[in-house]
Amino acid sequence: MTTHVSASSSTSVREGSGGRAAVPGPVAGWPLRAAEAIRPPWGAGQGLGATGFAACGLDGNLRNAPQARRFVAATLDGWALRGLADDAGLVVSELVTNAVQHAVDPAAPDNGEYPVWLGIFLHPHDVVCAVTDPSPVPPRPRDAEFSALGGRGLALIQAVSRNWSWSLTPPRGKTVWAALPRESAPGR
Repeated sequence: MTTHVSASSSTSVREGSGGRAAVPGPVAGWPLRAAEAIRPPWGAGQGLGATGFAACGLDGNLRNAPQARRFVAATLDGWALRGLADDAGLVVSELVTNAVQHAVDPAAPDNGEYPVWLGIFLHPHDVVCAVTDPSPVPPRPRDAEFSALGGRGLALIQAVSRNWSWSLTPPRGKTVWAALPRESAPGR
């Protein structure tokens, strides 16, 4: 069963039900244009063996970062991993903001597709947050001046995640992802 849920007119979320997601690596098979979010029917009592996947399409506006944080918080709450919501929210805020500011062309025609996709992958030991955008230009960490208002996003991601990386995503664009250890969630 697929249900369409929309946080606003600029966000598309798809939910489904099912067992284990067939996602062997952090971003294998990503992006999926018709992204299915697998909301597993288990809670914290199921242990670290549970896996899952959730995704939402974003329209490429600056208001997407708060939408992404809400989506991640709701997804982690459903997976009984509420303790990761702050770190995951920070990671997706930075990834989505970078995608919107540096990879989405505001003059591009709106053809009904979402230029940015956010995916959350639940693995036995990690939660992976991945953002796909239409630009093949790699993310570049910067040395921000002390008084600079920006330029610290990738450093923040590196500080709270186990690791992060990026890859080209054929036929166009790239995916930037970060893995957060599940065992770091309070209460684990």
